[in-house]
Amino acid sequence: MTITLHHLENSRSQRIIWLLEELGLDYQIKRYERDPKTSKAPDSLKAIHPLGKSPMIEDDGDVIIETAVIVEYLVDKAGGKLGAPNDKRGARLYTQYLHFAEASLMPPLYASLVVGRLGLLGLPARGAVQRMVTEPLAWLETELESRDYFAGDTLTAADIMMSFPIEAAGTRLGLEEFPNLKAYLDRIHSRPQYQTALEKGGPYAFA
Repeated sequence: MTITLHHLENSRSQRIIWLLEELGLDYQIKRYERDPKTSKAPDSLKAIHPLGKSPMIEDDGDVIIETAVIVEYLVDKAGGKLGAPNDKRGARLYTQYLHFAEASLMPPLYASLVVGRLGLLGLPARGAVQRMVTEPLAWLETELESRDYFAGDTLTAADIMMSFPIEAAGTRLGLEEFPNLKAYLDRIHSRPQYQTALEKGGPYAFA
């Protein structure tokens, strides 16, 4: 049965297209556009799931939400391709970064977006929020000093999870101070599967 990805333009679900391309699974995309004034997702997504959030996939009659859960589901469906490395340290790093992307890195990035939109009202909080972003980025920079990818020397699904927040950080703050992270983005952006995903996904401001 073909997987259906409910994909909102310019969103985290771009990662799922990339993952599906890397895994070689059969899928189709149902695309949704943001409201041009509010940038919010359309209410039509709520017909698929009450929360109306993207990404979500449909497979074998089930609707699956939450990016990390979708990633784990698809990796399992593909027989473990791009899953955790066999060594204990690599497996630990894989699980760590699979969840670090959304649990630790995205909240301060979202806060920086909100503060930026507040204009002068956001000035008092801007310095503190920027530190909340740059501190984890500085640590991630050291993590990639000795390896090309977050769980080891080869691409895993953890890298696909990490791609979005690092792209967002690069767009909003720049990565001039973090050459390892910039090289990491260059490395994943050069993959043919990533390029194909961009073509299929439509507008994506963080690429």
